[in-house]
Amino acid sequence: MREVFEAAKVIPVLTFEDCLDAVLVADALVAGGLTVIEVVLRTEAAWAALSAIVERHPKATVGVGTVMEGDQLKRAKAVGASFAVSPGFDPELSATAHSENLYYLPGVATASEIMQARRDGHRFLKFFPAEASGGVTALKSLAPPFWDIAFCPTGGIGQSNVADYLAQTNVACVGGSWIASNADIAQRDWAAITAKAKAARR
Repeated sequence: MREVFEAAKVIPVLTFEDCLDAVLVADALVAGGLTVIEVVLRTEAAWAALSAIVERHPKATVGVGTVMEGDQLKRAKAVGASFAVSPGFDPELSATAHSENLYYLPGVATASEIMQARRDGHRFLKFFPAEASGGVTALKSLAPPFWDIAFCPTGGIGQSNVADYLAQTNVACVGGSWIASNADIAQRDWAAITAKAKAARR
């Protein structure tokens, strides 16, 4: 799964207020060449949106984000999600993901959290919130002591700084909402989403 993330480089992070938009957004992203997609559990429509995208695009790698509870991991697995992401590191979530055979990407923001996740066996971590936690400068500082850790930074990343993040030796990929923003979805501007997906791939 880490190889899938590294090949994708950019992971769209999607928030849906209406599950009816989910398939059309996913269509636009896949048309633009982005096939690893994260649906965050921040709205009532999230689960229906996740299920619709998994059904519509079985060859895509679709996961769930903002996971807080073990039951959410189990439900994600049942729906057909390929991975789960949490904003922080939780050993219980890690254990549940292992038992469910669901790939788990925990979030970290400090050296202590990285050490805890590393002790639990994780070598690929979400760096969140990236910009608020020091951004590229912090990642450069973390690289020498944590030489065996790769990150997927999210939080505050957009077209203006994505290249700077991807240029770091310890960054495998990035996650962000700029490719399919809330405004794009509200305006149903699928062409704009496809264009931004293509730009991100380039």
